[in-house]
Amino acid sequence: MFNKNSIPAGLAIGLALPLATFFLLYFVFQQLGASGLASSEGFSPMFRERTAGIIAICLNLIPLNRFMKNRATNAMRGIVVATVLLVIAWVVYFGRYIF
Repeated sequence: MFNKNSIPAGLAIGLALPLATFFLLYFVFQQLGASGLASSEGFSPMFRERTAGIIAICLNLIPLNRFMKNRATNAMRGIVVATVLLVIAWVVYFGRYIF
């Protein structure tokens, strides 16, 4: 899939990777909290969810760098569009807990 130079391929990777990572991190945090290995309270409201979201969005840098090395500009555009959409969704959803 990294050899595919198209905007839909970049969009698919740019949305699927962060969403899968977010749910994986969220599940790990839930399991750690349920087993007592980690506190169920964060520093502020929705701290774990906000942090997991930022980490998941930042993981788009890995395929973006890979596509840049392969000079797949259309796939890079798809990843950038997906990343911008995810950042907007993050700010809209978690903005009230920050500002």
